Amino acid sequence: MIEGSCLCGVVVWKFAGQPDGATACNCTACRRYGVLWAYDYEGEGIQVAGPTKPYVRGKALEFHFCPDCGCIAFWRASKKDAEGRLRIAVNLRLAEPAAVATIPIDHFDGLDSFEDLPRDGRCVADYWF
Repeated sequence: MIEGSCLCGVVVWKFAGQPDGATACNCTACRRYGVLWAYDYEGEGIQVAGPTKPYVRGKALEFHFCPDCGCIAFWRASKKDAEGRLRIAVNLRLAEPAAVATIPIDHFDGLDSFEDLPRDGRCVADYWF
């Protein structure tokens, strides 16, 4: 179990197990937020709690942040999938460093090609500094 929280502790999340990778995306939103995402489904592998304010981008995604300290905690799909589930990704930068340090980085080109790029051997710990 990995846990994360915003700076003031109002918004918290839990990720069951260990993610296969942490996604670094270069889209116009993610590069501005400086986030590393871990994905699953709300109420399944990911639990979130606390009041958030969403920034709704287009018709597909809602970026949720703490209304008090402003930390981006997670994004959630705006609509359920065919199985009735909501895709969600938590910001691993809100977890304690030791809990996520060895998770490999997956690169996603959300700016140009909208494709996964090859892993380069880096992990979350390489992104702390």
